[in-house]
Amino acid sequence: MEGNELITSLEEKIKAGDIPEDLAESVLARLEQLAKLTQSPTFLPELDRLNRYVDWITDLPWNKKTEDSLDLSHASEIMNKNHYGLNQLKDRVLEYLAVMKLKKKSGQNIARAPILCFVGLVGTGKTTFAYSVAEALGRKIARIPFGGMGDPLDLRGQSKLHPEAEPGKIIKSLRSTQSKNCVILLDEIDRVTDEGRASIMGVLVELLDPEQNNAFTDHYIDYPFDLSETIFIATANNTTNIATAVMDRIEPIQMPSYVDEEKIVIGRDYILPKALSESGISNDVIEIDDTVWSQFVRPLGYDAGIRTLERTIKGMVRKIARMIVEGRGEKFKITKDNVKEYLPTW
Repeated sequence: MEGNELITSLEEKIKAGDIPEDLAESVLARLEQLAKLTQSPTFLPELDRLNRYVDWITDLPWNKKTEDSLDLSHASEIMNKNHYGLNQLKDRVLEYLAVMKLKKKSGQNIARAPILCFVGLVGTGKTTFAYSVAEALGRKIARIPFGGMGDPLDLRGQSKLHPEAEPGKIIKSLRSTQSKNCVILLDEIDRVTDEGRASIMGVLVELLDPEQNNAFTDHYIDYPFDLSETIFIATANNTTNIATAVMDRIEPIQMPSYVDEEKIVIGRDYILPKALSESGISNDVIEIDDTVWSQFVRPLGYDAGIRTLERTIKGMVRKIARMIVEGRGEKFKITKDNVKEYLPTW
């Protein structure tokens, strides 16, 4: 497509797009100026930049959002299906849904939401519980990993004047979910680098402050985006490295470590059925004696989370899958006499 044809195409795309009127006017004015510079050596690079910019702004959910599911029974069912225990967290989410429902019924704005921060050791379910919250609300979710992040531009983007510039992870999350009221998971916000911590925490303050996030400006988009209807959920291993100003804007909830009895229930009722389904094995193929679950829970000693338990169960399922394929059995019973044959060896 030639330059003038592309400019015409971009103008039509802007006019047809659901974007703020003043933003559309400024881009159309720039395209009009560019059309007069077709002989300039800077024409093609600038046209390429504008082409990418128009793609971004026309693909953002300026006015798109999903309908909230405010059925407390359904939300409770979703959370119980995905997570055992964690009653304090489940109650907190149900309380928030109840407030949303009452405010909606009285015609009030339900946009403002508490910013929950799940704090706990590795493997205690922080990230997966955030996904359950989104599912309970009927909202889409995007995850932003903070581990090793060292530059605030990762969140806020670069100016479009830079070659190969692009928006930050916040705008990318909105584009991927196509919803301005999505859930954005700020995962492991305590694990940013020492060098970038102060500036990244500064961006987080703006993101999480309801007085500021209704006009969040990404450097690349260079136009305020309303994030007031977005729900932010953060996770952290501890709060030591989180700035005081950020802590002031979040509601930390401690994720409890699991005791052995809870792990046995989680392994038997949640992890094992899922592992069998993922491996194409029916539920009646494996029978595990109640007396051996303690060895699955603590193959190497105490672990606060369930990741070791998950790896152990999946390793057992893989061994049995191989035995089935090799014709060494169709049904398997695991007892205290043979359990060591199925436990992974480290």
